[in-house]
Amino acid sequence: MWIFIDWQTTLECVLIALVFACFLSVISFKPLGILQGFGYKGAKLLSWSRRKSNLTQARFCLLALATVLACAVISLCFGFAGAHWSAVIGLAAYLIFFVLYLFAEARRTIKGNATLTPRFKRLFVTLWLVYAILVYLAVTLLNFAEYAWGARLFATLKYCALAVFPLAILPIICLANFITLIWEAPINNSYVKKARAKLAAAEITVVGITGSFGKTSAKNVLLALLSKKYRVLSTPSSFNTPLGIARTVNGANLADYDIFIAEMGARRQGDIAELCRLCSPDYSLITGICPQHLESFKTIENVVKTKGEIISGSKKTCFIAADCFEMFKDIDGDKAACDCVSEVVADCTGTEFTLTLGKDKRRVKTKLLGAHCANNIGLCAQAAYALGVAADDIAEAISELEFVEHRLQLIESNGVNILDDGYNSNVVGAKAAVEVLRSFGGKKIVVTPGLVELGILEESENMALGGELVGLDHVILVGETLVGAVKQGYLDAGGEQEKLTQVASLAAAQDVIKDIIQKGDTVLFLNDLPEIYN
Repeated sequence: MWIFIDWQTTLECVLIALVFACFLSVISFKPLGILQGFGYKGAKLLSWSRRKSNLTQARFCLLALATVLACAVISLCFGFAGAHWSAVIGLAAYLIFFVLYLFAEARRTIKGNATLTPRFKRLFVTLWLVYAILVYLAVTLLNFAEYAWGARLFATLKYCALAVFPLAILPIICLANFITLIWEAPINNSYVKKARAKLAAAEITVVGITGSFGKTSAKNVLLALLSKKYRVLSTPSSFNTPLGIARTVNGANLADYDIFIAEMGARRQGDIAELCRLCSPDYSLITGICPQHLESFKTIENVVKTKGEIISGSKKTCFIAADCFEMFKDIDGDKAACDCVSEVVADCTGTEFTLTLGKDKRRVKTKLLGAHCANNIGLCAQAAYALGVAADDIAEAISELEFVEHRLQLIESNGVNILDDGYNSNVVGAKAAVEVLRSFGGKKIVVTPGLVELGILEESENMALGGELVGLDHVILVGETLVGAVKQGYLDAGGEQEKLTQVASLAAAQDVIKDIIQKGDTVLFLNDLPEIYN
């Protein structure tokens, strides 16, 4: 009763709650970005925080320890001001160390920072409110305990207990995220429903693309080929979820397009079937299968079943990469293997191969790098040909293809070749990228944090990746979590210790490169992982 009558104490509780909520919310910004990267799955955020060598929770623990000790020391030193005021003055410890923590975090650059979407903003506001309420309740209870107990030492040190909040940041983020589901689920469902209805009413041909790897590259290639004859809309970047596809559809006037290309991603069984219900494909493509996302799929058989959902979900033909066609033989539907590519020659200037479409057979060349890209282009060419694009137009489009950003993209800078394969995180693509690197002259340098989402194969595949790096002039491993297996595989396969460097961040790797690179050298950035994997 006293707490609510004493307006001064109530005001103090409110002010402390508001200030703490602001600081804690800002401190939570990067973990919120991690949560966003996991598709707002709270369990994945907590699992990520428990990864071996993940220092996030350790940083929060250090912050809590520093604040509780400093708060106790400051409060005791100002004991002459009286128990109440010494406790209030002790709160300066939180201000000091929260600011120091934010300053340190600002200097720790990461890939995969939060994208300020409407959902993220709603979550951030919700989190601030949750912090404010929890801190207010905690401060109120501490003041009530002081009133009921009356012990001077407790009254002096009562606000030291607030150091528990840095320790609880991740669980509180998950709580706020759970609360937002009350309104986020209906919002998302209505958004997807609107896109589904819009597509169903439109006179537009839909092409779906899925696979363990190469989806975005294939989408860009197919877009270029089909654009020779049609007006084509495609999902941007790596938008391959229901909300990503719905955002593309709802933001476009479908009457302005003849064909819609939808990239379709999946992390568990049923995901592709759900996407097919959203935008039922007339034609579809499967780029290839490898143990990517095995962490969630558990087995390669589940990967095949899930990707194969696009076959039964397509109205017409599903074009499948030749090397994995047999995997889908038991799935009902109209399917065709990509058998139109032969005599592939790849070097540092591009890729040349023979393309056979119907009775037309010719040599084509692209600036895109790697023998593997010929099969991806061939798959798209076969689909475009079936959709009515002439062989001459297809060949011309192939010769005009530009690099896809961050996907084995060649950048020449001051006489140095940079191979930006930052978005590559699969076994097949990693091996192909290293082969491309070897085709260049000069010193060959690779920068990589390893491969992810491989489940029980994560260690063995990263060791295999390490073996692939033997013979390169410099191997720079980035991070703490995955590179141990890469390093072990490299050394076990005969790699030289003096050519191996391990650093904590991409920025540190770039500093190492500056000291060793010269004109004519080539550096491959292989899989620039976001923070969720470090």
